[in-house]
Amino acid sequence: MHGYSRLGRPSTRSGSISPSPSPPSSPRFRQTRSKGGGGGGFRGGGGGGVEVKLQSFVERWVYVVISAVYRRRGVLLFAPLLYISVMLLYMGTMGFDVGIMSKNSGTTSKTAPLGSLYRSPQVFQHLWPFMEAENNRTTDLMMNVWNMKLRQSWRPCILLQNSQAEASTIELIQLVCEKNQICDAVAVAGLLNATLVIPIFHLNSVWRDSSKFGEIFDEEFFIYALRHHVNVVRELPEDVLERFDNNISNIVNLRVKGWSSPTYYLQKVLPKLLELGAVRVAPFSNRLAHAVPSDIQGLRCLSNFGALRFSEPIRTLAAKMVDRMIRNSSSSGGKYISVHLRFEEEEQHEMDIARERSWRGKFRKRGRIIRPGAIRMDGKCPLTPLEVGMMLRGMGFDNNTSVYVAAGKIYKADKYMAPLKQMFPRLETKDTLASPEELAPFVGYSSRLAALDYTICLHSEVFVTTQGGNFPHFIIGHRRYSYEGHSKTIIPDKRKLAQLFDSPRIRWESFQRQLREMLHHSDVKGSEVRKPSGSLYTYPMPDCMCKQAAAKNSTRLRR
Repeated sequence: MHGYSRLGRPSTRSGSISPSPSPPSSPRFRQTRSKGGGGGGFRGGGGGGVEVKLQSFVERWVYVVISAVYRRRGVLLFAPLLYISVMLLYMGTMGFDVGIMSKNSGTTSKTAPLGSLYRSPQVFQHLWPFMEAENNRTTDLMMNVWNMKLRQSWRPCILLQNSQAEASTIELIQLVCEKNQICDAVAVAGLLNATLVIPIFHLNSVWRDSSKFGEIFDEEFFIYALRHHVNVVRELPEDVLERFDNNISNIVNLRVKGWSSPTYYLQKVLPKLLELGAVRVAPFSNRLAHAVPSDIQGLRCLSNFGALRFSEPIRTLAAKMVDRMIRNSSSSGGKYISVHLRFEEEEQHEMDIARERSWRGKFRKRGRIIRPGAIRMDGKCPLTPLEVGMMLRGMGFDNNTSVYVAAGKIYKADKYMAPLKQMFPRLETKDTLASPEELAPFVGYSSRLAALDYTICLHSEVFVTTQGGNFPHFIIGHRRYSYEGHSKTIIPDKRKLAQLFDSPRIRWESFQRQLREMLHHSDVKGSEVRKPSGSLYTYPMPDCMCKQAAAKNSTRLRR
């Protein structure tokens, strides 16, 4: 065979090959080629003079490979496989993707995964006629929301031995904390046989609440309720303060590791406490492990469910508001729904500062991409007021149901609360349930306003949580403690809801069926017992509660 190329030489014209005469071919194949009509079908020049346009490097490469294969006819058996492999490689270089043709624009766009888009308004428009048709129907759902057979008859019981720090020993812990941290501080003080100073609250840069302990909680009752177990004082004794030049900032602040065990406190904190006579521990968020001995858990229970009650002004107004909700719910036997709604206005600048301080640039890293659709599909977006209303109507609650919304200042309330009020006309908030004069002492103090919400939610027949956080977790635990171990709480499956609210043509019967299954699931999960990694403040059984038979032989703590 001759060593000449069968591709010919490129012409001066772009993208074509000039028909130069081919060199004499091998005598072995000359006769065969003459039968084929002049030189073979893959020849770029000579023979028939066919002009082949090579659009890219990949096409030229494919052309060369196939021509080389044709020169060795024995290899043609592998040509189909080689052709498929090359085409797959070629398609990969094109960034092949599947799209849907837009009817209006004629362009292609990717199909959005189910649940990634906010189509709740379209779903509401589709389902509203069915909801409206069921308005004013007599229903006893509020009287039978929860299945009594699922309850296990738990009762509050806290087994504690009387113990107290000796009067001659002044060993104090000064903390900057809030409710769960207060309870953990009591537990640590009991563990170390130390005296606890009334906690000092940190001024949050976002909520800007300057409330002191005694303005939120009943300070006198807190000291009294713990008197047999932990010695609590309002402030440092003068003789102790003199050791530190009457300046509390001179007291050493111990940095305790997160989720520290009792052993850590006994080995690391107690020696310093004995040496110095007083120490501070700040911050104290999540500084005590979930799994601790039963007597330490008992102090947590006593603090959270017994010693920490709200101050008298908060209790007085909250009781009036609960009574008003009960009167407004006379058609359902005084039972109402409370919803913790996380759809509030935020000061963007302050929130950015708080996030930056807490997360240290986590959301500002170069290359980090936040995908709202994926977050929504994963059930991590809070429910909107519209979605809360559709969920409750789908579960079977009608327009005569009384609903209390616990929230801060709702974002664009006139716009976004309107559909919820359309579905539930008997809708109440702090501002509608109490007069401006009654709320005046609490305005500007988010913790005190939250305490009002907390009390009203605690006494509702149904509590609905729409997003995580300390508030719903404490409410759920307190409701379990108050209602025989059952939280009476709807915890939505927001992944499933994201799909339901992304289906504008869903049938009303299918919508109802899936949401009633979700309600039943919340009922079943209402009496969960704490797991080793769970929080006692959300799951008080079995640390703070006993089965009814066992409760008779233990110290019962009444709320």
